[in-house]
Amino acid sequence: MTTNAPPQASRRHLLKGLGAGLMIATWLPGLARPQSGAAAAPAQPSSDPTVFAPNAFIRIAPDDTVTVLIKHIEFGQGPFTGLATLVAEELDADWSQMRAEHAPSDVAAYANLLFGVQGTGGSTAMANSYIQMRKAGAAARAMLVEAAAEAWDVPVEEITVQAGQVRHAPSGKTSGFGALADRAAQQTAPEEPVLKDPSQFVLIGTDRPKLDTVAKTDGSAQFTLDLIRDDMLTVAVRHPPRFGGKPASVDATATLAIPGVVTVHTLSSGVAVYAENTYAAFTGRDALSVTWDDSAAETRSSEELFAAYNQAVARPGLPATVRGDAEGTLAADGVRTLETVYEFPYLAHAPMEPLDAVLARRGDRVDAWLGSQLPTVDQNVIAGNLGLDPAQVLVHTMLAGGSFGRRAQPDSGFAAEAAGALRALGGDATIKLVWSREDDLRGGRYRPLTVHRLRGAIDASGTITAWDQTIATQSILAGSPFDMMIQDGIDSTSVEGARDLPYAIPNFRVTVHNMQAGVPVLWWRSVGHTHTAHATEAFLDELFALVGTDPVAGRRALLGDAHPRHRAVLERVAEIADWGGPVPNGRARGIALHKSFNSYVAEIAEVSEGPDGEPKVHKVWCAIDCGVPVNPNIIRAQIEGGVGYGLGHALYAELTLEDGGTVAQGNFDTYRSLRITEMPAIEVAIVDSREAPTGVGEPGTPPIVPAVANAWRTLTGRSVRRLPFLNNVARNA
Repeated sequence: MTTNAPPQASRRHLLKGLGAGLMIATWLPGLARPQSGAAAAPAQPSSDPTVFAPNAFIRIAPDDTVTVLIKHIEFGQGPFTGLATLVAEELDADWSQMRAEHAPSDVAAYANLLFGVQGTGGSTAMANSYIQMRKAGAAARAMLVEAAAEAWDVPVEEITVQAGQVRHAPSGKTSGFGALADRAAQQTAPEEPVLKDPSQFVLIGTDRPKLDTVAKTDGSAQFTLDLIRDDMLTVAVRHPPRFGGKPASVDATATLAIPGVVTVHTLSSGVAVYAENTYAAFTGRDALSVTWDDSAAETRSSEELFAAYNQAVARPGLPATVRGDAEGTLAADGVRTLETVYEFPYLAHAPMEPLDAVLARRGDRVDAWLGSQLPTVDQNVIAGNLGLDPAQVLVHTMLAGGSFGRRAQPDSGFAAEAAGALRALGGDATIKLVWSREDDLRGGRYRPLTVHRLRGAIDASGTITAWDQTIATQSILAGSPFDMMIQDGIDSTSVEGARDLPYAIPNFRVTVHNMQAGVPVLWWRSVGHTHTAHATEAFLDELFALVGTDPVAGRRALLGDAHPRHRAVLERVAEIADWGGPVPNGRARGIALHKSFNSYVAEIAEVSEGPDGEPKVHKVWCAIDCGVPVNPNIIRAQIEGGVGYGLGHALYAELTLEDGGTVAQGNFDTYRSLRITEMPAIEVAIVDSREAPTGVGEPGTPPIVPAVANAWRTLTGRSVRRLPFLNNVARNA
C-alpha cells in the first residue's frame, strides 16, 4: 500500500508556470497529519494555458468558471457538490461559477488522507477533505487578492471578495476571477492560508443543488456504459457457475458462427467472447459449450453454511471485547436471562449500473475508463497484468451508477479481468468489458453470511447486567491487500458496532469466529454495521420488553452522561416523532440507535402488517449528528437513500446458494428491491454541530432494520430471527 507523503513534503514547492497558469504543489502542515491539510503533490497541468490552476484541485477559466478536481468518485453520494462547496466557501465564489470533474489517477496528488491511496469508501470523502479543500480555496483566493492589489496599486487589506467578484471599494474597481488569472499566477501561494471562522460561512451549512443533477437529467452525463471508441471490441465473459470453479474445456464452434463475434479466449476468471457489439458478445457467450472443473469450488448450500455457523456460535470465539464476567453473571442466581440467534444471508450490492470498463492500449500506454473506487489499486493491477509500470496506465474515473462498496475490490478483480481480456488480444487494441445483471448478482463479493448469538442477563431491579455476543462470519480483510489491518486475529469489520456499544453494561463480552467459505465477500454499504446494528439493537429491545422498560428511556439510562452525542440524536428523534404520543390504529413504532463511520444516527419506524405478512413501513424519523453539516440537502438525500437501501434488502433480498453451491438469484425478478411505491415518508433532523464533518453515505442504513424489527415485534409479538422478512415470515413467527 502506498503511504502518505514524507514529512519534509509539507514545505511549499513552486513549479514552473505554464503559459498564464501557475502550477504549485499542495502542502500539508506537519502537525496536521493525516486529518487536515493537503497532501504534498505536484499539481496537474491544465490543457488550457489561460486557465489559472493555483493547486492540484482548482482551475479557474477566463470565463470565471471554477472547476474543482474531485479525488473521490461520484456515484450518487455527492462529493462533486460537497467538496466543491468547501472550495467555493473559502474562495468566496458564486455557486453558479462552480463546476466539478474527476481528478486523474495520481496517488501523490490525490490520495485519500485516511487510506494512503487514491480511493473512496468508508464515508471518508468529507472527513479527509474538509480542511484540505478549504485550504485549496483559501490559497487561491489569497493569490487573486494579491493580484488585484498589485494590478490596482492598492493595499491588500482594502480588497474584498464576494460572490465571485474581487472589489476595491474606495476606487470602485471590480474584477471577476478570470481577468486576474495572469497576474495571480505570478503570486506566491501562502504557506498557511487563513480559513474562515464558521460564523462567517455563507455556503457551508446551506442547501445547494447538486452540480451533476442537470447532466444526469438531460442525458449528457457520461458513464462507462455510454463510451464507444473506434475499433472497440465488446467483451462478455462466461464465469463458472460455482465459486472457485474454472474452465476445463471449451467448445466455441457455435459462438464463432454468430455474426459479429470476432474471437474467444480463456481467461483466469472464465471464457471471454469478443464481438463487434454487445448483442453479439452476449449471444456468443450464451452459445459457448464449457465444461467446468469444480474440484476446488464451494459446493455447500446456504442452509449448510447456516448450520455450520450456528454450530460455531454455540461456543465463544476470539475475544474482541471483554470486561467484567459475562459468563458468571449469566449463570448467577436471581437473574432473568434471554438468549437468541440472528441470521443474515449473503447480499449483493446490486448497483443500477453493473461493472464495466473500457481499456485502450497504444504502444506502452494504456488508458482505462471505469467507475473506479480505488484508482491507485486498479492502476497497479492493470499495469501488473499487462507487464507495464503503473505510470504507463492512466485511470480515468467515470461517473458510476451506484456502488455501495462493489467497485472497491481490494484485489481489483474486475480490473484484473479487463486487463486479462486486453492482454489476450496482444498488441494495440481497445476493449469494452461489460457485465450483465446476472454477472453482477452471481459474481460474488457479497456481504458475508453471518450469524449472531446473544445472551443477556437482567437483575431484580430491571437493569441489564450481562451481555454476551458471539459472531460467526467470513473475514472481509483476510487474504486481501488490507489484511494487515487484522489485529490479534480480529477483522474489525466483523465486529464493528458490536464490540464498542455505548451502553453501560458492566459484564460485557463480544467474540468472533472467522468462518471459512469459498464465496468471495466484500464490504457492503455500512460494512459490519449492517448486521451488528440489527443484532444489538433488536436484542436490546427484547431485553427491555422482558421487564417492561420503555426503549427510549432504557437507552437513555444506559447511555448516562458518558455519550452526549448518542443521547442528543436519541432525544431529538424521539422529539420529532412524538415518541410516547398517539399511534394510528394497526400500527406500531420501533427505535434504533447506532454510531457508524463516526456519525451518530437514531431512527424511529412506524409499521403495519402488509398483505403478505411483512412489515409495511409508513414513516421513518431520523436524527443525525455528522459534525459540521456541509450541505444539508445531500445529508438528507443520503439518509433517505440509506433508509431505502437497507429497508429493501431487509424486507426482500437474499442470495442463496442452492445444493451444489450455485446462486439461485440472477436479476431483480428474484433479487427483490424496494419499489418507489414502498418507500416510506422520511423526516430528517440534522443536529447542528461544530465538530469535524463525518460520514453520511453509510450511517443511515444500519438503524433502519432494527427500528423496523422492533416495531414489528411490538405490533405482532414476533421477533425477527432471520432476514429478509418476506422470505422468512414463518421462521420469524
